[in-house]
Amino acid sequence: MAFGFDAFEGLGNQVSVTIPPDENGYIGRECPQPACEGYFKVKLGTGLPGVETRHCPYCGHTDSSGKFFTKAQVEYAKSVVLGQVVDAIRRDLKRLEFDHKPQGAFGIGLSMKVKDGPPVPIRYYREESLETEVKCDSCALEYSVFGVFAYCPDCRIHNSLQILERNLELVRRQLTLAATQDAELQRHLVEDALENCVSAFDGFGRECCRVCAAASTDPGKAESLSFQNLRRVAERLNKLFGLDLASTVSPQVWARADILFQRRHLISHKSGVIDAQYLTETGDPQSMLGRRVQVEPADVIELASVLKSLGSGLLSLLPRT
Repeated sequence: MAFGFDAFEGLGNQVSVTIPPDENGYIGRECPQPACEGYFKVKLGTGLPGVETRHCPYCGHTDSSGKFFTKAQVEYAKSVVLGQVVDAIRRDLKRLEFDHKPQGAFGIGLSMKVKDGPPVPIRYYREESLETEVKCDSCALEYSVFGVFAYCPDCRIHNSLQILERNLELVRRQLTLAATQDAELQRHLVEDALENCVSAFDGFGRECCRVCAAASTDPGKAESLSFQNLRRVAERLNKLFGLDLASTVSPQVWARADILFQRRHLISHKSGVIDAQYLTETGDPQSMLGRRVQVEPADVIELASVLKSLGSGLLSLLPRT
């Protein structure tokens, strides 16, 4: 009697397994680099169509899309395939069952029956929750990451400028809120908005230098560069990367931004009281020693606009990675 494993052979040389997205349409990915293995998610139906390569948002590693499946997804796929194979073999073996009744003087019968065993357990998993969702300004991919800054997994554009602009927009919204408050709270919110401007630029600048640190004269210093003092950071950028940050805006705009940075320093470290160092470094004619520094909403809006220009300028001058 001829017998073939028809069900098993019907599976073919390849078995397709669908990796389900999470409830928001995102699917997990994992960097294949052993030194990174960073987990992130991308939203199906967004970004570049037919992408054959993908980029790690954390380390920038580029590889084929198939290399970015997570360990949990691989284990899930293996369990699904194993379940299909075992089920097919069981169905083929079922076809071999027989039951020959006892015959002859000795009344010997013979039978074979394939018992159903437990199904192969499926290694289900759940995609992780991440911290920041981003829609790439360049290719429109929607992705999410741990932390804030990242490369786009589709086009590899770094999102540092996009995050800076998002934070500066939050500052503008904070000023709108401040306008509805009493005088004391309004002053506090406006001063806080000024600090948030500088903090946003500091985070942006640090990330840009971290990404490009290997191209500097001192990678260790480049990775720890602070952007809370414009004069100082301009000098250090020149030494580390040979670039002139001040050249990206006019001298008048640079001088004005420097004054507002110095006012932020007074608010953060001197309770907003003007000291001799501030007067010496800025030559601000509108300020008096021992008086409280004044910050108007227009000052913050002005600085936010300048920082956007400085951010674009810095990215244009730093080496590409």
